[in-house]
Amino acid sequence: MTGLLVASGLVATVFAAITGRSHLKNKKRASLLANNLSADERAALAKDFHLYGLLPDHLRDELDGLVHVFIEEKSFEPCGELEEVTLHMKQVIAAQACLLLLNRKHDFYPRLRTILLYPNAYKATNHQGGTDVRLGESWGTGSVVLSWKSVLAGGQNSNDGHDVVLHEFAHQLDQADGEADGAPELEQGGYRDWARVFHSAYSKFTTKLNKGQKTVIDPYGGTNPAEFFAVVTETFYEKPAQLQKNYPELYDQLREYYQVDPLEWGS
Repeated sequence: MTGLLVASGLVATVFAAITGRSHLKNKKRASLLANNLSADERAALAKDFHLYGLLPDHLRDELDGLVHVFIEEKSFEPCGELEEVTLHMKQVIAAQACLLLLNRKHDFYPRLRTILLYPNAYKATNHQGGTDVRLGESWGTGSVVLSWKSVLAGGQNSNDGHDVVLHEFAHQLDQADGEADGAPELEQGGYRDWARVFHSAYSKFTTKLNKGQKTVIDPYGGTNPAEFFAVVTETFYEKPAQLQKNYPELYDQLREYYQVDPLEWGS
């Protein structure tokens, strides 16, 4: 009986500690979420992340708060010849990453701990033991790797369908359930429609690729379903009208998942 009482007491103590930490974390998040960026920070961010300047006021305010939390909770590490990750760099990356969280129930990419930032494209060892030159990558073990030059190129051009941050953080969403398969975590009952629409769109897309036809979706999306999801996420935000015209059901699925409609934003 004494052993049971001690064990129960330890469980209660651990539970109380966890609950207390969770309460403090949520309280701190609430405080950060209430803060906007300064006017100067907003202007600088809109310059290097064009989509930020197109957002309706209420979404821009929400995104500012998400940026504050993201920067507070994630670690940024300079790599290669990059000496420092400045606050502006963090804001540009955080704003693009958190664009995917607007209006949605989320926990700020809970598996992610660190963003590794190189100044330019970097070399990495591939699965065959060779070396690739990369612009970014997403690891299911808690890191995203980015090239700052590519971050700027993607953020400053909002209509070319290429944004390395959106791409890699779409992978983070896909990897949240432990597997990168092109199907992020969805509400119960949502997987049937998602699978049907994405399978149909992927089949249509790869058929066009095999015939050498031009597509609104970047050809890299034909690599596998995981890359297809990441690439169509870029297309959804940067070429919404073209994506809706060519893949209306796919656009509707992405709009329902991301809970925003880029067609409603400025130009």
